[in-house]
Parts: sequence; structure tokens; C-alpha cells
Amino acid sequence: MLPIHLRRIRDTKMQLLRQGITAYAETEELIRLLKNSIKKENLSVQYDYDHAGCWFVPITNQIPVKSSKKKRD
Repeated sequence: MLPIHLRRIRDTKMQLLRQGITAYAETEELIRLLKNSIKKENLSVQYDYDHAGCWFVPITNQIPVKSSKKKRD
């Protein structure tokens, strides 16, 4: 059995969150590590728990804008 390096997994998921990408954690220990790191770095993240784990969704202040320009021939 290979050892699971939760801190390495946490670091990878934190990098995703910093880039504005959603991350998922399945274990209570990994969820705890992520929450502590998010708090230390003062990131705005929404937690969405489900039956198997927790989604970490970064909150951004940017609203996506659709381009209204139409292609002209």
C-alpha cells in the first residue's frame, strides 16, 4: 500500500483554488487541511458538502461578460 501524502494533495488543491478552479476533497482530514490553509491565505471560498466529501468553490468578484459584437461578412 502506498502512503498518501495529504499535505502534497492539499498543496495541489490550494494551487487550483488560487487559480480560481474548483477543488474536491473526499476525506475529513484533507477537508480540515484545506480549510485551515484557506483561512491562513484569506481566500474567499464557498464550501459545498455532499454525501462523499466537500467541494471548494472559489468566489471571484468578476462577472463574466458576453461579447455583443456580431461577426460581419
